Amino acid sequence: MFIYIVKNFVKCGTIQNSTAYGGIALNDSKWTWRSVSLISIATTLVLITGFGYAVSDVLFPKGDIPLTSLPQATPAPENGAVKSFKVVALGDSLAKGTGDNTGNGYVKNTVAGLAASGVSAELLGNMGINGLTTAGLQNKLKDAGIQYSLRQANVILLSIGGNDLFRGADLLQNGGAGNTPAGSSVGTTGETGTGTKPGTAEGKHSGTGTTPGASGEKETNDLTPESLLAALPEAAERLGKILNTISEINPAARIYYVGLYNPFGDVQEMLVPGNQAVTAWNNAAMDIINRNSKITLVPTFDLFNNHLDKYLSSDHFHPNSDGYKRIGERIVQAIQ
Repeated sequence: MFIYIVKNFVKCGTIQNSTAYGGIALNDSKWTWRSVSLISIATTLVLITGFGYAVSDVLFPKGDIPLTSLPQATPAPENGAVKSFKVVALGDSLAKGTGDNTGNGYVKNTVAGLAASGVSAELLGNMGINGLTTAGLQNKLKDAGIQYSLRQANVILLSIGGNDLFRGADLLQNGGAGNTPAGSSVGTTGETGTGTKPGTAEGKHSGTGTTPGASGEKETNDLTPESLLAALPEAAERLGKILNTISEINPAARIYYVGLYNPFGDVQEMLVPGNQAVTAWNNAAMDIINRNSKITLVPTFDLFNNHLDKYLSSDHFHPNSDGYKRIGERIVQAIQ
């Protein structure tokens, strides 16, 4: 269009020049201004026409390209969503931290490890009880206060089963952990009311007591995989009910169950039966845990195997401060 106007302008100008002035050339300056004016008018017309087409496309879109599918939402990262961990612990003396002279246990070590990774981590409560068995914990889960604490957490740390496995074995002086009745009363300090005492699996050896591999060879010689495994079926069934109950109390929380280790692996008479019993328990726990995606088994057997002298406390049953640190590190790895 623009070229057409210019051509007509040139043609018209030539005719006017030759007709009106008898072929005499016009003043160059006069024709230059006329040319600029006409070109400006033509350019303006072109711009107005183009603007009109643009406005028409915006106001009345043709929709030539149909939308065949909705855009997909970006999935949330699996582990990146949790920015703050609220931790509650419950179970036996390992949950309580018995044997750690620093008082941290694996619970405080876990919270500190999470905080060190750059996330917010808060310990809401530790309800670990010396001498607690699976039967005792089942009763404790009926308590409204414990249920309330569990509902406030999004991470629940659980340690239970060691007293069930070793309680009837006459492992230590005074009858071992079996002297603590399942479901015994608990005082305000968290200790069992019937008195887990020195010489049991949940306390230190008494000064005059028998230690594994010493004068108590009769007790350790009597231990067999069968005697240790005798309590496993019923205890494992109770463990399954415990995990289900905790999940029902707080369906949104992640539960981390701390697996067992063999604290007597350095005692010749206890190496094979102890390892077989602990392995069977851990396998039974794994079978239960595999049915619930919110529960994770945290293995500890490999942490202590062949390292008992480094990671056990003087009672030869509970971890020392370094042992609890190792468990805490393992739990942090599982959470992250």
